[in-house]
Amino acid sequence: MATTTPNAEADEGSAASRWGLLALLTVINVLNFVDRQLLPSFANFIKPELGLSDTQYGLLTGLFFLIFYAVAGLFMGMLADRMHRGRLIAIAIALWSLLTAASGAARGFLSLALPRALIGVGESALTPSAASLLADRFKPGQQGLAISIYYLGVPIGSGASLLVAGFLGPTIGWRNCFYLLGAAGLVLAVVMLAVRDPRVPHPPAHGPGWRAHLGQIGKALGASPALCMIVFGGVALHFAVGAAAFDQLWYVQERGFERAEIAKLNGFVTGVAGVAGSLFGGFAGDWWYRTRKSGRAMLLFWMFLVLAPFTVVFRLVPPDSWLFVPGMGTGVFLLCAFYGPSVSTIQELSPPSARATLVAFNILCVNAIGLGVGITGTGWLIDLFRAHGAAQPYTYAALTMAAVSLLTLPSFFLAGLWSNRDKARIAALG
Repeated sequence: MATTTPNAEADEGSAASRWGLLALLTVINVLNFVDRQLLPSFANFIKPELGLSDTQYGLLTGLFFLIFYAVAGLFMGMLADRMHRGRLIAIAIALWSLLTAASGAARGFLSLALPRALIGVGESALTPSAASLLADRFKPGQQGLAISIYYLGVPIGSGASLLVAGFLGPTIGWRNCFYLLGAAGLVLAVVMLAVRDPRVPHPPAHGPGWRAHLGQIGKALGASPALCMIVFGGVALHFAVGAAAFDQLWYVQERGFERAEIAKLNGFVTGVAGVAGSLFGGFAGDWWYRTRKSGRAMLLFWMFLVLAPFTVVFRLVPPDSWLFVPGMGTGVFLLCAFYGPSVSTIQELSPPSARATLVAFNILCVNAIGLGVGITGTGWLIDLFRAHGAAQPYTYAALTMAAVSLLTLPSFFLAGLWSNRDKARIAALG
């Protein structure tokens, strides 16, 4: 797994090293999302046992996790631009794995809130460090595919988490599942310690200071309206993604599914649709980069314009409709296809010395604003609709967030329109 120099014209041996590094980071990201999605996947087990309201559940899966995750992520991104990224990832895996195990011992809202919040600190180091490592090792025309393969961790991890809930939840219980995932993470932390940083033996010395890093964020955003738009579009998208945190409850309470069976079905659909979306976003985004006059974000605009209506219809049709399962998969496909083109665009429009910092800033915005408002707001809306006697509070809350997320369309269109212009301007400025 050793890598030594970020050489775009790498030889056969370093090519193997690049793809090996990508494989390891993808496996770690799978574990990351299995751990992260355990609470939503086990919602129908944990919520009644601990006596949680929908607002409390929204806080646990929303603000309590995401604020720590997003804010810590900005500083982790700065650390990744200044230190050995492999060791930083190893420390992060060990931290979140221990806290995942601790979550399995929770007896109520507060005892689950503390480890959930601190898990966010550990997980926040992974993606800024990984994206920066991959940007050092892959050519610009391959970065969309590399990032998309890394983001296979989202559908595979989320799907695996649902399958764990569906198959193991009824047999060994949700607490033992948390303990097992924590132990698996500690093993991967040890493996990650063997990975070399391609900046070594030429790390960025002391690098710019913390204030200079923050200043680079402001300069990058000021120099590139396209960068602002791709970040804003991601935030808008994640309002609807946040509402999906309540889907397991929606399936059971408003669509009549049995909790273990729908977890299995949703797990399979998430895995298949998500892998397809990630690979499509990677290959199609890189093709768009090489052949079109607009940026990768324009591909996202057309994808969402054509497919997003299916995610709304899915909320309205009965579960025996032929549109139900495809609609379930369409939302996952779109989310996973989004990652490769969006993160690649951010990397292209970021100064090389602050790539991890800009990725972390994007994570901060998407999570603290998009998912934070999406999940917590959905929980609040569900309780509000229920208090006013609504027959389907989960459905109405999800549709409200879907309407807000339509802001993705103008955002991605403008990001795609301006991306190549901004990239040329940044290159001319040196």
